[in-house]
Amino acid sequence: MERKDVRLSLPSKGRLGQETLDFLDACALKVYRPNPRQYAAEIPALPAVTVMFQRPGDIVASVRQGSVDFGITGADLLAEKNTGDGSILTLHDALGYAHCSLSLAVPEAWSHVTTLAGLADQAKSMAASGRPLRIATKYPRQTGRFLDDRHIGPYTLIDTEGTLEIAPAIGYADLIADLVSSGTTLRDNHLRPLEEGTILDSQACLIANRNNIKSQAQVLAAGLQLLEYIEAHLRAQNCYLVLANIRGDSPEEVAKKMAGQTHLAGLQGPTISPVVPSNGALRGSRWHAVNIVVRKDRLTQAIAELRAIGGSGVVVSPVTYIFEEEPERSKALLATLEQG
Repeated sequence: MERKDVRLSLPSKGRLGQETLDFLDACALKVYRPNPRQYAAEIPALPAVTVMFQRPGDIVASVRQGSVDFGITGADLLAEKNTGDGSILTLHDALGYAHCSLSLAVPEAWSHVTTLAGLADQAKSMAASGRPLRIATKYPRQTGRFLDDRHIGPYTLIDTEGTLEIAPAIGYADLIADLVSSGTTLRDNHLRPLEEGTILDSQACLIANRNNIKSQAQVLAAGLQLLEYIEAHLRAQNCYLVLANIRGDSPEEVAKKMAGQTHLAGLQGPTISPVVPSNGALRGSRWHAVNIVVRKDRLTQAIAELRAIGGSGVVVSPVTYIFEEEPERSKALLATLEQG
């Protein structure tokens, strides 16, 4: 029986689960889940979408099979579990949270193994003694490809779902390939990341089933809405709205002053309007109000430039959303679907 709803699968628990809910809330896509034990919820801003909760790894499989239309998961799991058959489209590969890296980590006691070259020598030495290098990991595909590309071996991958950090101490593995964020857990278990041993960098990403989004209008509409709000939030994250008063006989004169500065361009240019004096007499006013959007890393320079051209009363406000005429990733999605 063909289903009628549009489905978005989210991580069911853990750090990725909570950070995903917080992220969607910041994007004005708050998830309403009255009972935390329920595995279904809704997004009031997107009434056509049913939210499902799954383990992050299962999300990739569900989207690939088409039982779920969209999913948010880690790029590490997407790389590991995607079969590469073209059934999954990555709509957004950098949602900006859940940053970590899949890395090789060796025991601190291996003081002679600090680089990949050292690991290759260790593998050869162990092979000469009659056994391969043993690596515990939940990412056998990515780990194996990484080692093969760098001609490190022989090795045996031990696929496990349990706690990896204890594997070298117990003795069923020599090193591990696991996700690292702060590195605290590795240090607590007397492990250290290997230099040049980063297999891949990861963060949260948004994926979709290619066939569903291409063949069903309601799925495409939901995907474009998701991208619209996500892009508006991410674009605004790195910006401030700056307002100031500047002396000048006309908006054109003020615009000319601003055009001579490096950090006062705004998005498409500054907005400039005359300031009406408190007595209401507009004629002869030499003050103009300007507002521009400024990147956070350029705020100090922008304020200095405003002051240099006679700016006063500078007000800086955070920006919540910046909606474009047509978001870049929405255009990219439509172009991809047109290509087949």
